[in-house]
Amino acid sequence: MPITVLDPTAEVVTPAGGMAPPLRSLAGKTIGLLDNGKVNVGGFLDHAEAILRAEHGVAAVLRRRKPNMSAPAPAELLAELVACDAVISAVGD
Repeated sequence: MPITVLDPTAEVVTPAGGMAPPLRSLAGKTIGLLDNGKVNVGGFLDHAEAILRAEHGVAAVLRRRKPNMSAPAPAELLAELVACDAVISAVGD
């Protein structure tokens, strides 16, 4: 009897727009910090935010947390992060 192996991964759809150009500096920029909802990511992002403000002169930090760590971020949350100049998506295991 043959064995059927199923692939549990989702299909990856690549957006048509491509990558944004790199930032030359973070000074005066708004940086988004996306928390994946796992236990240890909060402390990491606290530290990252402090460094971004103290050493890189960012103008603002927008922190958001995914409501479900195992699902993609909801469209409404992503719509808020679009206003940022750059976004760091953090995973904390």
